[in-house]
Amino acid sequence: MPLYMDIHELGAVSVEDVAKAHVADLEAQEKYGVNYLKYWVNEKCGKVFCLVEAPNAEAANSCHREAHGLLARKIIEVQPELADGFLGRNIETNAAGAVLLPGGAPDERDPGIRTVFFTDIVDSTTLTQSLGDEAALALLGVHDTIVRDALSALGGREVKHTGDGIMASFVSAAGAIRCAIQIQRELARHEKANPERLLKVRVGAAAGEPVEQDNDLFGSTVHLAARLCSHASPEQILVSNAIAELCLGKGFAFQDVGEVALKGFDQPVRAHAVAWADKAIAAG
Repeated sequence: MPLYMDIHELGAVSVEDVAKAHVADLEAQEKYGVNYLKYWVNEKCGKVFCLVEAPNAEAANSCHREAHGLLARKIIEVQPELADGFLGRNIETNAAGAVLLPGGAPDERDPGIRTVFFTDIVDSTTLTQSLGDEAALALLGVHDTIVRDALSALGGREVKHTGDGIMASFVSAAGAIRCAIQIQRELARHEKANPERLLKVRVGAAAGEPVEQDNDLFGSTVHLAARLCSHASPEQILVSNAIAELCLGKGFAFQDVGEVALKGFDQPVRAHAVAWADKAIAAG
């Protein structure tokens, strides 16, 4: 059965009201052939995101209509593997069905915000042409190992391999930055040990909500992270303004690069470059 995620505006509705509404959905769902799985509450932004299996979007909203009348402002179909990649598999929920923040305080709810980042091997096509297929594949393997080791160590999930890079998701913006820094430092060590096999990578990252103005899960966030990655210079980590704000006080050094024009965005986007060469970057 298809999987959907919807978005509700909290307005005057309390978190307790949301919990009661979820129970009401569970009581009414059999009539509409749907299965409400779990939900994310972002009190700061005043939004709720529900994950539901349903034959179609209207069936899911019809269940909401009968159960409590709190209709979704938007509902999109999502691919289960992408939902797992972005939001996590084996997600823990509280007794009311709200998703809990991984690694957070007891009963701390997960707001559903994720940081998405991309790595991209610089001039990958040129590398293949100059080194040959076998040597280029070996360098790709070095990239993959370094990135996956960093993801494993710092709480990231690989969403997919892009051919010459990796897209990943993080609950923590700071964790994503630490991961990007570790990747660049490991690549710098590799370059020092293998000067004849240069491997340079750019990284781009952005943070956002599961359902935005796009009809894809984290569509706007993915698009922005990919464009920032493309815009970054070799060995640069380029992040959105939202990430810089989320990481205030975390011990990172950012350089404001101003507003940059990115393909697919009507207005310039403010971006920041992350300093990573300084070994004194804080771990906190």
